[in-house]
Amino acid sequence: MLFNLLKYPAKIALRLYCKKLIVSNPTLLNIKGPVLIAANHPNSFLDAIILSTIFKQPIYSLARGDVFKKKWLSIILHSLNMLPIYRLSEGVSNINNNYTTFNNCINIFKQGGIILIFSEGICINEWHLKPLKKGTARLAFMAWQQNIPLTILPVGINYSNFYGFIKTVHIHIGNCITTSNFNFKNTAGNINHLISTSIYQSLSPLVYEFSFTDKQTIEKKFSAPAFTKNIVAKTIGLIGYYLHLPLNTLIKKIVQNFLKDKDHFDSMVVGIAFITYPIFILLICLGGCYFFGITYALFFLFFIPVSAWFYVHCKN
Repeated sequence: MLFNLLKYPAKIALRLYCKKLIVSNPTLLNIKGPVLIAANHPNSFLDAIILSTIFKQPIYSLARGDVFKKKWLSIILHSLNMLPIYRLSEGVSNINNNYTTFNNCINIFKQGGIILIFSEGICINEWHLKPLKKGTARLAFMAWQQNIPLTILPVGINYSNFYGFIKTVHIHIGNCITTSNFNFKNTAGNINHLISTSIYQSLSPLVYEFSFTDKQTIEKKFSAPAFTKNIVAKTIGLIGYYLHLPLNTLIKKIVQNFLKDKDHFDSMVVGIAFITYPIFILLICLGGCYFFGITYALFFLFFIPVSAWFYVHCKN
């Protein structure tokens, strides 16, 4: 329920966050389950937010198990269609909980659902595909053993940067992987290995390979023309920049002071912005209503997000 309520506000918010969101093979966004989306993981929970908003059918995401420790947070995460997956680094005793999660995934597949798994099993802010963990292949093989007509869909997520509100995002969707790609006369271990290899080979061309020092190549790959050269549009965008500067600066300072893991910086900044931005607009509107009247308050309600959109799309 909570997932459905937040999907469209998140979609609108991403339009203010992304200068450009480009999807290859956009027709596959309408794909029907059972589907296992196998994606890389460069930008923490922001990856799941973006994919969940662009696919037509609801998506269930596998997330690191340690964030489900607190009961109240676990309830919220489950209502957002998130399921826990545990790694050895989170304790051997927790690994057995993965059987419960995998069984829940199988039930979702049987109902024609879509599961998102980040096959690398780790999040690092970089343009590079890391070796894949075994979980993706095992989950797919479990489904195929039960004659579930599962499709594996490789998806590569690429960001123009990891430290700013304005960015371009390229989503590359690869060719579907089905049971026809494999010979099931092999042993289970060999089949799992072949599935992992096939997913890696499909993901490799979908994920960009850059170093952080290669700024010229990064800029060229993600370059997008300015929305307009119209002086009026640029003026609105400039006003939008200064209107949002206090909020943007405050959010970044908070995250910098309290977050030790820099690979989650961008996602935390955007996550906090999703929550605080409506409050920010409400406070300005209330101030406008108090000092200038209801007409000005309604104007601010419209102009603030519009000015943000102009700034994102007019900025070089």
